[in-house]
Amino acid sequence: MTPNDVLEQNVENELKAYEEQLRKELGIEDGGVNQFEKPFEEKFLKQSRETTTVLFGGLTLAHEQFLEYAIRGMGYKVEALSCPDNEALSIGKEFGNRGQCNPTYYTVGNLVKHLQQLRDNNGMSVQEIKEKYVFLTAGACGPCRFGMYEAEYRKALRDAGFDGFRVLLFEQSKGISKAAGDEVAEEGGIDFNKDFFMALIQAVMIGDLINDLGYQLRPYEVKKGETNKVLEEAKRMVGEAMNKGLKLEPVLKKVRDMFDAVDCDFTRVKPKVKITGEFWAMTTEGDGNYHMGEWLESEGAQVLVEPVSTWVDYLLYTAKHDLVKSFGLPDNEGKVSRIKQLKTYALTSALKIYFRGRYDKYRKLLGMKPYALPNQGKIHKLAQEYYNIDLRGGEGHMEVGKNIYSVLEKKAHMVISVKPFGCMPSTQSDGVQSKVVNDYPECIFIPIETNGDGEVNIKSRVQMKLYEAKVRCREEFQRTLDGFGVTTEEFRTVVDKDPALKRGLLTLPHEEVGEAANLLHLVAKRLKKHKAKGEKKVMSVAECEALARQVAAEEGAACVKEAELDVEAKADARGAARIEEDKAEHAQAVLIAAEVAHEACSTGACGDSLPGEQKARSIEETVKAATGAKCGDSCGCE
Repeated sequence: MTPNDVLEQNVENELKAYEEQLRKELGIEDGGVNQFEKPFEEKFLKQSRETTTVLFGGLTLAHEQFLEYAIRGMGYKVEALSCPDNEALSIGKEFGNRGQCNPTYYTVGNLVKHLQQLRDNNGMSVQEIKEKYVFLTAGACGPCRFGMYEAEYRKALRDAGFDGFRVLLFEQSKGISKAAGDEVAEEGGIDFNKDFFMALIQAVMIGDLINDLGYQLRPYEVKKGETNKVLEEAKRMVGEAMNKGLKLEPVLKKVRDMFDAVDCDFTRVKPKVKITGEFWAMTTEGDGNYHMGEWLESEGAQVLVEPVSTWVDYLLYTAKHDLVKSFGLPDNEGKVSRIKQLKTYALTSALKIYFRGRYDKYRKLLGMKPYALPNQGKIHKLAQEYYNIDLRGGEGHMEVGKNIYSVLEKKAHMVISVKPFGCMPSTQSDGVQSKVVNDYPECIFIPIETNGDGEVNIKSRVQMKLYEAKVRCREEFQRTLDGFGVTTEEFRTVVDKDPALKRGLLTLPHEEVGEAANLLHLVAKRLKKHKAKGEKKVMSVAECEALARQVAAEEGAACVKEAELDVEAKADARGAARIEEDKAEHAQAVLIAAEVAHEACSTGACGDSLPGEQKARSIEETVKAATGAKCGDSCGCE
């Protein structure tokens, strides 16, 4: 035995002695290891399919409605959970572990909330609920709390009194057989065959396309609420066709005609705002992201939402990327089979081509109005200088690449990255975005973190950037007018005379970002106008802010001056005696003037309203703008 061996033995003996001492002090002298074991759950098998309802949720309302129709048509009993709200968040925090992200609390709490309603409102016993219901969800591993969802569901269900409730996990990395509730997929309650797979593809794709049409038409509809009525009817028609197993092509053509009949005014100058970020936070339509899409529309923006299909396309692209990098390397069993690797690569490539081809086919049936899926290769190329594609978690390099893509491809005036508070993958992306914004100064980008509260603060921050986007959108439209030598009146006259330019599914050229500017290109072509030669100057962020303050001051001063004259005229009518009193109370008169201006301004020339909008600046902001003070969030002042 060498001296080193003696030294190591002495250290080991001392460590054991110290361990025994600590165990005596803590009262755990036994020393046995209590290894964790997954709690026992009844399996969901094929023979109980007719009596068991599969619960699911987590996507948009349109996606969940289509999935429910499609899967029911295959003989399953399914039910989509309601959109998670802040009550679900509170329940999730009550029964979940500390330090989880919002999607965990919202989705876990939403399931517990639903089961509590079945127990308390429907009179079902806990045992009956466990026998008649199962929950299907997704799972994965990686640098995200998403890998802990299954454990969180089980922990919350146990503490809420539903211990043993069945949670079926669909793992991205292990395939779909694991979701069957048994090691052998054929014995499971869900048969993942070709028909089931095709139903999922159809539901996801058509949900994406229908949502896209809604967001594209709603900001420009002439009759408020018409687009939503068409949306509901379209979801019913497509859903019934899925449920009955009918071909979707004839139904989608009818849906296309319904959307095309929506009367729209595309001369409205509205900025396009792209929502990206963490998958659940940017997809949900409820309290989880403060109803961001609906709110942005109310603020005068056109919203671009990310299709779920983009995520599927991203997974296929990264799978091909990994296969290329691992070509010639041994597999888990230590064997190298280049033929097998080539076959896998060919199969993945074929699946990717099929997926994108099917998406484009549905787009064509809907008039090609919905946007195409982004080019994953181009996004990768744009992001590679800033974010390594091999860093996985969240949307990975896509968050960075889509921001640059939106700028270079003229997709959006502004990009919002929505993520849960403390989301590590999105925080990494946001750190890189500071470099992107520095390299692309024309980019208007804002990251926001949601945590269930702080809605006023978040929306205030977004409003500041949104006003910059509005100013840039105005500048883009004016620059296009000047380039063609067309006046606004000429532009509107041509559009008003041609009903075809008001069709909902009007296809516009993609020359600028905004719809009004693109429509102007179409109208100018008909008028045989040619754009003046010269450099296309894009305003920087600093120029947008400066112009925003200048416009606010000029518009506010004009409104107050006009209303002050109105106040003086009213004072003359009341008599000379009241004039001195009005002058003595000048501050009050200014406020009254602002109120008069606020009420009288129906043309949309005052405030931060855009052509075709009714929104006007608030009274307080008008007064502050007229006096040269900072006028608040809506004008871009910090």
